[in-house]
Amino acid sequence: MAGRVDGKVALISGGGRGQGAAHARLLAEEGAAVVFGDILDKPGEALAAELTGEGLQARYVHLDVTRLADWEAAAALCESEFGGLDIVVNNAGIVGSTAAVAEETDAGWEQLIAVNQTGVLYGMRVAIEPMRRRGGGSIINTSSIWGLAGTEEYIGYQATKGAVRLMTKSAALTYAPDKIRVNSILPGLVMTPMLDDEPEESIAELARTTPLGRGAEPREISYAVLYLASDEAAFVTGTDLVVDGGFLAR
Repeated sequence: MAGRVDGKVALISGGGRGQGAAHARLLAEEGAAVVFGDILDKPGEALAAELTGEGLQARYVHLDVTRLADWEAAAALCESEFGGLDIVVNNAGIVGSTAAVAEETDAGWEQLIAVNQTGVLYGMRVAIEPMRRRGGGSIINTSSIWGLAGTEEYIGYQATKGAVRLMTKSAALTYAPDKIRVNSILPGLVMTPMLDDEPEESIAELARTTPLGRGAEPREISYAVLYLASDEAAFVTGTDLVVDGGFLAR
């Protein structure tokens, strides 16, 4: 199938590299006009140039997800440049502090809340009115297997990813009358630059304990995003779509 999101306009956070870049590319290849943002301007601008050079519709904007003004500017660009906003992918996130409860600092906790949780709140907030004007839309929030299952330490990361799941369900119920669908994806291990600061032995262990025996490539997560963004998922809202190679089946 080609053109699964033809005519739609998408806004993606954390699109400069990794999963966000893969989401931007796949949605653009499938017919969407894509506005994607990041705080990593150089790779973001390079990706936008690459996509437009291939004849795809793509724009890069500087987007710090902790700043509501950045979100408002990005949403306004979607409407002024492409005529509306149909899809929001709240992809940006950090691992941040790896501390356990007793060791977590206020600064580490607050940074994780600001990026992983408040950033998602803002992304949903700026989407509502533009999507109402379009008669509906799809919001896709990135949680994690660690928003559903527990692991040692990483208290702040787990708290935010669990919060994203419940924020998603609340928004799905609230905006269903507006035909705005809100879903979360729960990736397992994904081979992106986000892992660069993680211990190699931890990554290897997570791959080993994943039934499919490996981490996902970013595009494998992007196909889940594409499904939820498309009209194929017209009856799907308030759900968690797990893409984890079988990890949570154990």
